[in-house]
Amino acid sequence: MSFEVFEKLEAKVQQAIDTITLLQMEIEELKEQNGNLSQQVQHAAGNSEALVRENQQLKEEQHVWQDRLRALLGKMEEV
Repeated sequence: MSFEVFEKLEAKVQQAIDTITLLQMEIEELKEQNGNLSQQVQHAAGNSEALVRENQQLKEEQHVWQDRLRALLGKMEEV
């Protein structure tokens, strides 16, 4: 009778070990995915900052061109 109990206990322990092993593997995969996603977020943030700077530069250039155009139109009206 006690031999059956030990076999059942051994089976449950083995099942628990298998489950723990699978969960540890899943944790490692999730850590790797998390690292990859963190890198993607950092890359996207860098791209976003670059786009904001470029947008600001283009707006400044647009204002310069608008000022030049207004100045030229003003000269044309004087003539």
